[in-house]
Amino acid sequence: MKSIVLAAALSLVLAGSAFASCKSDSADKKLAGAALTSHMKKCESDAKAACEKDSADKKLSGAAKTAHMKKCVADAVGN
Repeated sequence: MKSIVLAAALSLVLAGSAFASCKSDSADKKLAGAALTSHMKKCESDAKAACEKDSADKKLSGAAKTAHMKKCVADAVGN
């Protein structure tokens, strides 16, 4: 049982590090002005939804959920 949980946690860490942040993605696409603003808003919104789902999957609540959401969104956006 422990090995399954460990394998799942490791795969989540590796999968999370494989994705680019919103900032690096917009820099790669050389976005500026309104296109950059629009891209960042959509990317942050998508990140919040994904982090919210992750929090629910982990059954987090209260301070733990708040801390997780803050870190998760910051990592995804690239702050």
